[in-house]
Amino acid sequence: MGFESHPTGRWIVTIYRGLCALLSVVNSKIVDNVGLKRHAVLTACMTFVLVWMGGLVTSNRAGLSVPDWPNTYGYNMFFFPPSKWIGGIFFEHSHRLVASAVGLLTLILALWLFGRKSRPVLRWGGIVLILAGLCLCLKFPAHDKENICLSVLGLGSLAASFVWPASEPSPRWLRVLGVSAVAAVVAQGVLGGLRVTELDARIGIFHATLAQLFLVLVSAIALSQTEFWRGLPVQAETDRRRLRFFFVAATCLVLGQLVLGATMRHQHAGLAIRDFPAAYGRIWPNTSPAAVLSYNQNRMEDSGDNPITAFQIELQMAHRIVAIAILLAVSLGAWRACHYLGRRHPLARLAFLWFGLVLTQALLGAATIWTGKSADVATAHVACGALCLVTGGLASFVSFRMLAAPVAQCGAAQKTELPSLLASSSITH
Repeated sequence: MGFESHPTGRWIVTIYRGLCALLSVVNSKIVDNVGLKRHAVLTACMTFVLVWMGGLVTSNRAGLSVPDWPNTYGYNMFFFPPSKWIGGIFFEHSHRLVASAVGLLTLILALWLFGRKSRPVLRWGGIVLILAGLCLCLKFPAHDKENICLSVLGLGSLAASFVWPASEPSPRWLRVLGVSAVAAVVAQGVLGGLRVTELDARIGIFHATLAQLFLVLVSAIALSQTEFWRGLPVQAETDRRRLRFFFVAATCLVLGQLVLGATMRHQHAGLAIRDFPAAYGRIWPNTSPAAVLSYNQNRMEDSGDNPITAFQIELQMAHRIVAIAILLAVSLGAWRACHYLGRRHPLARLAFLWFGLVLTQALLGAATIWTGKSADVATAHVACGALCLVTGGLASFVSFRMLAAPVAQCGAAQKTELPSLLASSSITH
């Protein structure tokens, strides 16, 4: 009987052929760069899905459907039986699994950005995982399934380190962003776990905010890998109209608005005011103790909702005011970009896309109130808010690449501003 006819022999030959095919692919620099771009875009898209699923968890009040972490009802998270994915457990557990996938994708992205320099890290990391899995098998034989998976993961890491990554290291600033992304995703996972174990709603606010910032970070990395980014003229025009300031300021407003929204959601104050555009029939609602008591009595009689406070009412009013400010700021930025740069300019197109998203977000916010905070509408509101922040962040990123500081500011800009970094020759790949 020949070697290849034996089951073990067939496995060995299959693995050998697969490694040879992988080696032929990664040894091509062009394919490797295309692969990096696709992986970066995939990581950004999966992060957006994760934010959307986080919105589903909160909208369906399923955040504490799984009371333990990192396990799921005592099971290893990755081996929790699908038959038990019911009710709110489905939303929370799915969120955890997608978060784990995003963490792995982010780690791969960071290693890929370091190019061949990351191979020793990948190799030694694989060896550590193999040894850890074997030692845990001896120490905890009851969990041999999890420990074997750990060793297999280490074996895959060790094997990959001999052929991947095959590309040259990315520019230093991109490598810094990659390391920052890994740190952010780890912190995000820890915050998510603490939200469950500590039962503290304030942690949920930080968890939601960091998720939005992480999405902007990985989206910026993905943008830097595209032909669109490489084709942009580097500071070919002078920013005489302070468009960069408008983009950054409006983006900061959007971030502040998302923080307010997260605070409302985690305090369950999203319907502290149940009418729109009025607020309890007035432009500014009465928040006296007697008025708040009346509001709560009506809420209990109508739907049995939780009582609200004057602070929660004022919080939602602040959310509405900031929404108006964002709409004005983004519309003004789009008009200025179109007027001074032309409609076909990349920044003008981005600005109009941003304005469309902000307008959609405002309509979704109103629909959230009109539908009594329907879970699907509220989740769409969260997802669109994330897209608004990403679009503003990327528009700011592009503006600093394309527009140079005015001559009077050039001396200071060379020392302190991002434009000098984005204009450096190392960015052009």
